[in-house]
Amino acid sequence: MVEILARLLSEAEAGEIDKIVYLTQGRVAPLYEPVEFQMAEQTVLKAFGQAYKTSIEKVTADYKKTGDLGVVAQELSKNQESGHACRQAGIKNYAKMTVEEVFNKLFEIARTSGEGSVEKKVSLLADLLKNSDPLSARYLARIPVDKMRLGFSDMTVLEGLSWMVCGSKKLKDKFEAAYNVRPDLGTLAVSVKRLGVSGAEKIEPKVGTPILSMRAERLPDAAGILEKMNGQCAVEPKIDGLRTQLHFKKNYELSSKNYAKDEKSIIHNSRFIIQLFSRGLENVTRMYPDLVKAAKQELSGVEEIILDGEAIGYDPKTGKYLPFQETVTRKRKHQVDLFSQSVPIKLICFDVLYLNGKSLLNESYIERRKILEKVLGHSGATRSAAIESPKETLSAFGLQGDRKGTILASGFALTRMTIVKTPEELKKIFEENIKQGLEGIMAKKLDGIYQAGARGWNWIKLKNSYTGSLADTIDAVVMGYDFGQGKRNKFGVGAFLIGVYDQKNNSFKTISKVGTGLTDEEWRTLAVSGKQLAVSQKPANYEVNKLMNCDVWVKPKLVGVFRADQITKSPMHTAGYALRFPRLDYWRTDKKPEDATSLNEILRMVNLRK
Repeated sequence: MVEILARLLSEAEAGEIDKIVYLTQGRVAPLYEPVEFQMAEQTVLKAFGQAYKTSIEKVTADYKKTGDLGVVAQELSKNQESGHACRQAGIKNYAKMTVEEVFNKLFEIARTSGEGSVEKKVSLLADLLKNSDPLSARYLARIPVDKMRLGFSDMTVLEGLSWMVCGSKKLKDKFEAAYNVRPDLGTLAVSVKRLGVSGAEKIEPKVGTPILSMRAERLPDAAGILEKMNGQCAVEPKIDGLRTQLHFKKNYELSSKNYAKDEKSIIHNSRFIIQLFSRGLENVTRMYPDLVKAAKQELSGVEEIILDGEAIGYDPKTGKYLPFQETVTRKRKHQVDLFSQSVPIKLICFDVLYLNGKSLLNESYIERRKILEKVLGHSGATRSAAIESPKETLSAFGLQGDRKGTILASGFALTRMTIVKTPEELKKIFEENIKQGLEGIMAKKLDGIYQAGARGWNWIKLKNSYTGSLADTIDAVVMGYDFGQGKRNKFGVGAFLIGVYDQKNNSFKTISKVGTGLTDEEWRTLAVSGKQLAVSQKPANYEVNKLMNCDVWVKPKLVGVFRADQITKSPMHTAGYALRFPRLDYWRTDKKPEDATSLNEILRMVNLRK
């Protein structure tokens, strides 16, 4: 597959290779660009009817038989004349569309919005299908619903580029390093096509393109960490928030006409651009208007910058930080203003990756830290306010305050940083953080660079869970599930809600939603069981917060054994607690739901940790 892709890329012109790369992944833009087709399967079927002059009843019936829009389009294209000039002679003469023409038409479909947009999307897609041969129609039909089924990943494309250049995969790591800095396969492909290997080496960070987050290795003890870090390291609190990257640029020239189309950013007075990205490259700018406002006010001392940090929610009345389960409620597309008032967010910064046209990725940690302190200090982010700092407050996250111990009032703050040289010093800081309710600590090598997208020994995390804080497993009952996206959609399950039994009132109370930690076979098993146990409405003895509602409710029959990093307080789950990073160990077919872990047992486990 890689060799075939490499042949295609070799034949492509520099002006079209980026479009080819995007189309192989069923997209018309990089992943971080929020350009979506927003076409339901039924809408695509309407385009089939229009393109092939067939009734919606027939195309729907065909789809129900095959379950694959692409196969339906291919067969309809084979079996029916497509209205070209040669149809009188009974010969199909499909238009020879260029990659650019197809790409532009698909891009137009994705950007079409407003009144009458559904009809226009249908018409545009129908035109594409009419002018396509059967095999092309098969894949064009799948693109708007994100079901290309080519089996291509980002790594496949990187391997294809390597094979194009040198006839093997040996350059894949070099290209991947460039991709981690600017995860835009189209831009990288154009650069490599024009300049070869040096094209990848010239890739630099760019404001507006998220850098893949650096990740940390794990070790269970202080001595091992210091040994890996040559006898000394910086120690910061490990913050339990949402990993967030902030991009800021002053004097960004953008016309009002373009702004109306630019939904990926929030722009104030056309004076600068501010964007926020999640760890998964999702543009979350509109979810955090409070951080946008803070950036506008507090980053006036720089021309452009990229900051790495954790967004964490706090109680505006008490100053107390909020558990992860409440912070995560801010990651939403609706009722944003309401939640930004009830759960305001701070960005706790721990790294700076780019400043005023210069990449800082290859600077040492200690140099980046000095720059970060200077930037935030110059911007006014070290202003403090008279907010008390009990151990439950944001001061637990190591925010730098004044000499009276107060915390920062601005929208940005720095993690506390201490340089240690002995295991005893590191262990003491770790234990202090655990007492303050944090996950643990991050140890950072003083001369370590920022390894974009990589997990390396420049950062090492020590969490309470690694020391055995939650050694026991928990038996929990599956209460419902949500439909998945992509591969999970094929299984029929993307995540499921689990709960524990409350003997006091004979009810099941939620304790977590699980979306990872299962093999493909386990997802399939769960999907089959879910269909068999599905009920039309939520069982009366289920106590569920409305924010945890599921697409499908099931009878309380399926019991699983789960592991987790921690049990944390949670206002989102009716058990009052949540499992942090739950993973399925195995299914317990021999247990009744009432024999699963009870709410009282959960409370005892929590008390044992105190």
